[in-house]
Amino acid sequence: MAEEKPSLPADYVVPKVWEYKEQGGQFGGTNRPYAGAWGEDKPLPKGEHKIQLYSMGTPNGVKVTILLEELVELFPDFEYDAWLIPINGVQFTSGFHAINPNSKIPAMVDHSTDKPVRVFESGSILMYLCDKFDKDGVFLPKEYPARAEVQNWLMWQMGSAPFIGGGFGHFYNYAPVKIQYAIDRYSMETKRLLDVLDKHLGDGNKKRLRRQEALCL
Repeated sequence: MAEEKPSLPADYVVPKVWEYKEQGGQFGGTNRPYAGAWGEDKPLPKGEHKIQLYSMGTPNGVKVTILLEELVELFPDFEYDAWLIPINGVQFTSGFHAINPNSKIPAMVDHSTDKPVRVFESGSILMYLCDKFDKDGVFLPKEYPARAEVQNWLMWQMGSAPFIGGGFGHFYNYAPVKIQYAIDRYSMETKRLLDVLDKHLGDGNKKRLRRQEALCL
């Protein structure tokens, strides 16, 4: 017979069918188990430039801003507008949901085409901007194997970030109750991921680190 595991809270019983109730904590009131524009029916603002960024200064959101600023530095004619999307429910408005059905920042719209192009997910936005505007492959090489190596680290970062932010950051700082197992689990994985990066930057790789890889990491 399997050993009975303790619960937190002590009277918690894992349900056969999970049902939603507000979770508490800093972001508990803005989370739902369903998708859709359940917020205000409100269009997004639009500036004068072709590229419109809708984001926030989170670790995930700022990645796109870094690349946009690099493009501005390299190409004087390149311009964009950036709009703040606070993650306090604004991401569930009809306007933002129309450009990102996942209701997460960052998201971007390119108005330089006949039909505006929506781009969401940070990695997708980075690759889109590089493919369209970085003609010389300064940030994303055009040829393999160099392109594959940059893509490797970009996908590694995208796959790893949820453990660090959504896992460790949430249970360590934002969760309404401190759960040792969750904190230990995500602390261990966060340290392992940082060790992957540390070892990559060691052994001489730091001196040879391409500008492209620095952007991904």
